[in-house]
Amino acid sequence: MAFAERPTRGSDYKLGALALFMAIFTILTALGFQYIGGYVPCMLCLIERYAYYAGIPVLFAALVLTAGGYHRTAAVLFFLVGVAFLANTGLGVYHAGAEWKFWPGPATCGGGESITTSAGSLLNDIQNIKVIKCDEAALRFLGISFAGWNVVASALLMAMAFGAAFAAGTRSRTE
Repeated sequence: MAFAERPTRGSDYKLGALALFMAIFTILTALGFQYIGGYVPCMLCLIERYAYYAGIPVLFAALVLTAGGYHRTAAVLFFLVGVAFLANTGLGVYHAGAEWKFWPGPATCGGGESITTSAGSLLNDIQNIKVIKCDEAALRFLGISFAGWNVVASALLMAMAFGAAFAAGTRSRTE
């Protein structure tokens, strides 16, 4: 009984798949710290998640395209994911720098939603407000905050996505 040969996957597919799994792992870790660990994210933390929420389905689409032989289109999608994670790396550097007091964080970070809807509930609302500041690290692991780890993850994801884009673009010219 002979088995059909599996098609070999190019480096575009391998890098894209690695980026997809890393992005999924990273966002699930962040959500786990939030919903299981009880670490409430600040405004910047929530904004930093946008690259993951957009990047994961785009990476999946790029993988489907490259597996189907549409390397040029996949290259464009990989490139767009790389740009998203480049921007996210910059945002993470800004956030981590604000935590280390290298520069001020955004003035709007730390207030949360509006305090009250009526004068009668003002005291109750004030007692229940949980202020999450962007310039204070909720936790540091190995001396690096969540924002700092996002920089590391985003920079790696950016490099993998750009690498996959380059490899897919190269494959489209040779096939």
